[in-house]
Amino acid sequence: MTASTTDFALDPVCIRRHFSEAAATISGADFLAREVSSRMAERLDYIRLAPEKILDLGCSHGPDLPMLAARFPRALQVGLDFAHPLLQEALPERTLGQRLLGRNRPPALVCADAKQLPLAAGGFDLIWSNLLLNWLTDPEPALREMQRILKVGGLLMFSTLGPDTLSELRDALPDRAGERVHRFIDMHDIGDCLVRTGFSDPVMDMQMLTLTYPDLATLISDLRHSGSANAAVGRPHGLSGRHGWEQARQHLEQTTADGQFPITVELIFGHAWKAAPTHTDDGRAIIQFRPRG
Repeated sequence: MTASTTDFALDPVCIRRHFSEAAATISGADFLAREVSSRMAERLDYIRLAPEKILDLGCSHGPDLPMLAARFPRALQVGLDFAHPLLQEALPERTLGQRLLGRNRPPALVCADAKQLPLAAGGFDLIWSNLLLNWLTDPEPALREMQRILKVGGLLMFSTLGPDTLSELRDALPDRAGERVHRFIDMHDIGDCLVRTGFSDPVMDMQMLTLTYPDLATLISDLRHSGSANAAVGRPHGLSGRHGWEQARQHLEQTTADGQFPITVELIFGHAWKAAPTHTDDGRAIIQFRPRG
């Protein structure tokens, strides 16, 4: 990557623990992911696609699976996440009649790491990944795996967070004692990763979203209940102390308007295709012979 991965180093064990602990509360606190999912779905309206097999990569508690099933009712769905308690929440409720008649076939659920997918090469037509890449120190290994399991002509559609996300909170919490707010990877660096990992025709865009909060405690509660607590490798491991939090509260109060302070979220959306390979695994060029028209 262009930027040093040490600037974005995250602790995967800590991330898994946070999401596992938040499994019971995440459905009431993932409003940002729901908004991002809705904006991603709008982008699907402009893409002609009839997938037979879909992977929801980083499916969390499964809220995007019903939408994908309604949009592509004939497709086989697989939901994958590395926090097992979230997958347990993703199991859909089915009536006895549905089970007996085999209707509303539930998605297959897999607990695995995005960097090491236990899935066969070339098996999926569409990979849908909503706010997964921002939880990876380096997205390149995961993108290589996504490219591997897509069919030629398959589509990757994803969203992630950009560097300006939580900038107000980062400014309010000085990093003297350690990294208190995640750092997020720039859109252009992700685009470079897509090209390096073999994707073609990448299309990316960015949107700025502003959330408002009445106080710091509500913001921190939302982050924790959605599993989004601090997991930076350089995070403080001791007590932060009341003085530091009081300084942060006072800093944020200086930006309030009508009793609310703003929090910036930089949304990055992208999609790219898997093109036919130009080289074999051992580096030899692939030459295709076609009859003349």
